[in-house]
Amino acid sequence: MKENIRKEPAPISDADQQEIAAFIERIWSEDGLAERTLDAYKQDLETLARWLATRGRQLRTAQREDLSAFHGSQPVAVRSMARRQSAFRRYYASLARNEPGFDDPTLLIERPKMPRSLPKALAEREVEGLLHAPDVSATLGLRDRAMLELMYASGLRVSELVELPLAALNMRQGVLRVTGKGGKDRLVPVGEVAMEYIQTYLAQARPALAKGRQPAALFLSKRGEGMTRQMFWTLVKRYAVAVGINAKRISPHVLRHSFATHLLNHGADLRALQMLLGHSALSTTQIYTLVAKEGLKRLHAQHHPRG
Repeated sequence: MKENIRKEPAPISDADQQEIAAFIERIWSEDGLAERTLDAYKQDLETLARWLATRGRQLRTAQREDLSAFHGSQPVAVRSMARRQSAFRRYYASLARNEPGFDDPTLLIERPKMPRSLPKALAEREVEGLLHAPDVSATLGLRDRAMLELMYASGLRVSELVELPLAALNMRQGVLRVTGKGGKDRLVPVGEVAMEYIQTYLAQARPALAKGRQPAALFLSKRGEGMTRQMFWTLVKRYAVAVGINAKRISPHVLRHSFATHLLNHGADLRALQMLLGHSALSTTQIYTLVAKEGLKRLHAQHHPRG
């Protein structure tokens, strides 16, 4: 009987380790990428370096044929393949930019075709149920209601919502100054209902959560600190399940997606929606027109006698 011997992965050379570390440090300082993205890029480059070592190559000496063979030998999901290619393209483009004459081996490699998935939006009645789920007689419930109302009223990203400083809120004008992706600021209207709940939260709940301190964050945890994405995601899921919304239909951005879809359903201009969402390209915003059309199709099929 043959003994199964697990083959150890090829070691990464010191030169490749230094290359990867320098690249990660460079894109962190230049682009300010999130830590999870940097970690993913680091792992992808380490995987490639180990594979190249079996062919007697290092990262900077890889050829186009090597990368094509690597992708062919690594059966992964399309999204993982796209992320790997993104890491490799960034790495080799960085070398080509800083070293005249360097031949980028990723230039002619075909990009994987990503499946187009539509953002998940709730029906308006479902959003109403979700907004009414928190117990506003309780300190945390009032905070949660204010957060839910604001996210739906303004279409904020989850990260933008939890990172909002108190100073970003202009109560007199009813607007927020939001810092979005790439450090770009935009002014976002809050809306009367959301503003009323925020005012009540500031008067009744936030002082109790702050415990005599003066934290910068607008929305505070029960420890008196700023909220996190995970905290907000957990509470949204809990409230959704409580009002009968299928947990599989809930995502951290569900209220942002619903905000965009419902505005389009009620006749909002696509360019205005682009500004409200903080999208740099109109093509990113246009996907919500497909969501709105899908909703109209379902409505027709459900209610038309010949649907």
